[in-house]
Amino acid sequence: MPSPPETTNKAGSGTKPVTLRKRRQSPPLKPTMACDTAFRVIAHYYLADLTANHEATCKGAPDALHRMRIALTHLRTAIRFFSPLVADGQRAKIRQELKWLNAELGAVRDIDVAIERLTKSNEAQAKAITEDGSWNEKTADRHQHLARVLRSVRYRRLVKNTSDWVDNGSWSVEGRKHAEKRAAPITAYSAGKLARWQQKLLKKSRKLLKMSPEKRHRLRLLNKKLTYSIDFFERLFAEKKFEGLQDEVKYLRKAQRSLGQLNDNANAQSVASALKGHDDRATLNFLSPKREKRLLRSAAAAYRKLGALMK
Repeated sequence: MPSPPETTNKAGSGTKPVTLRKRRQSPPLKPTMACDTAFRVIAHYYLADLTANHEATCKGAPDALHRMRIALTHLRTAIRFFSPLVADGQRAKIRQELKWLNAELGAVRDIDVAIERLTKSNEAQAKAITEDGSWNEKTADRHQHLARVLRSVRYRRLVKNTSDWVDNGSWSVEGRKHAEKRAAPITAYSAGKLARWQQKLLKKSRKLLKMSPEKRHRLRLLNKKLTYSIDFFERLFAEKKFEGLQDEVKYLRKAQRSLGQLNDNANAQSVASALKGHDDRATLNFLSPKREKRLLRSAAAAYRKLGALMK
């Protein structure tokens, strides 16, 4: 497992400073690289980020937890992006275990975001809730539970099995119809895949302003999946097949930020209410109705501009 890297940051209250990994460039891909090689490079790149932030997350560092979750989401996206080429009997089990880890990380990350939003939105309200003994006890319990998860045999087995599968999974030798695709240059496969995902996202985004929070959440996940997939190919933006991606990702990130704030707000309300032990969410005001409308319109405008780029 990689050793913890460079920058320092403080973990939770009462803990020692921990080291965090600095954000690196995108995976070191080359335009002539075969698809199966590119998949292995991408997957190991984010597995390394995941494990690099492991110890700091166990010690309670919110930034490390956030980076660990981002690395995991990139890894899960890579498996989905290359899904036709890496299909085998083990893939479903790998995806299931990665989903389990994502849920464990997400439950605690939601707490960290809720506390951050409480602090920023209403200082008096934040003080009243965070001084509540049950809130502090439940928050500490969830962080301790996550530390146990990350030090468990199941977690270690997940990392090892995923790494072994990426390198030597039966997907790499099975499926004659996909053997040629696996050997093809990454530029050809990825350009077509990104274009299809872009069209799907734009089609669904047309009804954004009328979407329920649940549908809006699904749109956000689709946006994230596309944005993270483009991240893989950042070093190839100069290639003709990726021309324009740098401009497109700018609008994707803008929409992602707006939809992310709306989703964080909903999660923070739910978490705060659960930890407080009541359901009176009206007292937990994170975003005003006016701010919510502004965020929705910002995301809708970003999708319109993205669509104009693709015409």
